[in-house]
Amino acid sequence: MKSGEEGRAGFESLPEPHFELLFKMSLEVDELDKIGQTHAGNRRLIGVSGGVFEGPSLKSRVLSGGSDWIVVRRDGVLIQDVRIVLQTDDEHNILMSSRGMRHGPEAVIEQVDNGEDPDPCEYYFRITPVFEAPDGKYAWLNKLVAFAVGRSLLPA
Repeated sequence: MKSGEEGRAGFESLPEPHFELLFKMSLEVDELDKIGQTHAGNRRLIGVSGGVFEGPSLKSRVLSGGSDWIVVRRDGVLIQDVRIVLQTDDEHNILMSSRGMRHGPEAVIEQVDNGEDPDPCEYYFRITPVFEAPDGKYAWLNKLVAFAVGRSLLPA
C-alpha cells in the first residue's frame, strides 16, 4: 500500500446510502418571537400550532405545542432546533426532534425572511430528524437515521 491508502482500506465494501420517502410535511406556525442577540447569534423562537404529514408508511397531523428554537449565526447560517409531536392516523404519538440549517445567497435569504417563496433550489435547507416512537407498530422509527430537505415559508 502507498502512504495514505491505509485509512481508505475497506471503503469499497461499504454500502451506498439509499434514500426513500418517509413522508412530506407541512407545518403551521405562530408569529415569530424575536429574542435578540445572544452570544450564540440572533435568537428567535417560533411556535408550531399544527400541520400535516403523509407518506407511504405513516400519515396524519402535527399536534400544537411544538416549537422551533432558531439562532442566526454571525456568518448568516440559520440553525433550527425543532421539537414537535406527530399523531398518526391511528392515534399513536411520536416525538420528532430535528436540527437543521438554512443558508444561501443574501438576496434569496432576504426573500425567505420577508415571507416570499423563492425556488428552494436557490438556497440550502437540510434537516436531520430523530424520532421517539412508542413500542409497537412505529418502533422502527427509533432505529432510523433520517435526512430531510426543507422549504421555508415562515412569516417574516
